[in-house]
Amino acid sequence: MDIALLTSSRADYSIYYPLIKKIKENSLFKLDIITFGTHNSSFYGKTADLIKKDGFNVAHKVENLVLGESPESITDSMGLTFMKFSKIWALKNYKLCFVLGDRFEMFAAAYSTAAFNIPLAHISGGEQTLGAIDNAFRDAITTLAVYHFASTETYAERIRNIKGNSKNIYNVGALSIDNLNSLTLFSKKYFQSEFGIDMNKPAILITFHPETVGYEMNECYIKELLSALDSIQGYQFIITMPNADTMGSVIRNYINKFIATKTCAYGIESFGTVGYLSCMKYCSFMLGNSSSGFVEASYFPKTVINIGSRQTGRIVTPNIINCKIKKEEILASVKIAEGMLLEEKIETYGDGSAAVKIVNILMQINEKDK
Repeated sequence: MDIALLTSSRADYSIYYPLIKKIKENSLFKLDIITFGTHNSSFYGKTADLIKKDGFNVAHKVENLVLGESPESITDSMGLTFMKFSKIWALKNYKLCFVLGDRFEMFAAAYSTAAFNIPLAHISGGEQTLGAIDNAFRDAITTLAVYHFASTETYAERIRNIKGNSKNIYNVGALSIDNLNSLTLFSKKYFQSEFGIDMNKPAILITFHPETVGYEMNECYIKELLSALDSIQGYQFIITMPNADTMGSVIRNYINKFIATKTCAYGIESFGTVGYLSCMKYCSFMLGNSSSGFVEASYFPKTVINIGSRQTGRIVTPNIINCKIKKEEILASVKIAEGMLLEEKIETYGDGSAAVKIVNILMQINEKDK
């Protein structure tokens, strides 16, 4: 069974990782990994190299980024993605194509399969992020996809509502939990040797992506966030860089200026999967608007201050503190986070067997197609 798997960034590759391992272990499947988006860009750390470092082969590298982060540039990039992928689909008759999530480039790549009648298998459908245009892209992919692998029953039910039936919709749990169950995370000593950050000192792990609904407010938002950080004492600030969204470079520039004035602030383009999860484990708490604060952070569990509306619509577990992107509210939420005690593991996103469940379903699909 020839399978294509589309990965456009370090973030979705980290989620895919346990599934890629399981598929590669099974002789029934031939997997072609196709990288595009920020993966192949030196500006974003050329994270496609991480895939090779992990021992996986990349079958195709698609250059689809267009210079700029304006709505026009993003739309141009989507058009280019359609054209580049049409050439790949013409080369090989894939029996299945995995897509993950909700990014605009993933939407374009997914929809480029339609004329070739390549069945899509969608991971992480049914979720909601009302503060991002990604929400519409995710639901559009769900509409086109044939197979659906949801991370919770709540999200599986939303897929059923979108599709109008229950066919090929599976609640398998989140692949991110598989990662945390199977990976050996770095020790604090090794983490320091790799990244130069001493996790014995209190640290806040910060990720702030642009809000792409009402994107004109992003400059105001990053100013509020950095002003709040400027008032927080006693912590290291470990800041991972924003993704390629509208006004992402504006946020990046403000972050770099902030880091340049602080001896306790670190800017990270890409930790890699193990590095990022290790940082999450050892940090005091998380702050920002990353989806990892909702899924991966629930595993430890780790307290998360979720700011703004980018992730509005996701399931809110007991480790989440929601607040507006205003300095005083962020500072008040930090005080709450410092007093929170989280002892029980949160099992909203499954038991860490999502990859096994997906591969078992693929075997059933393969058997039916014979």
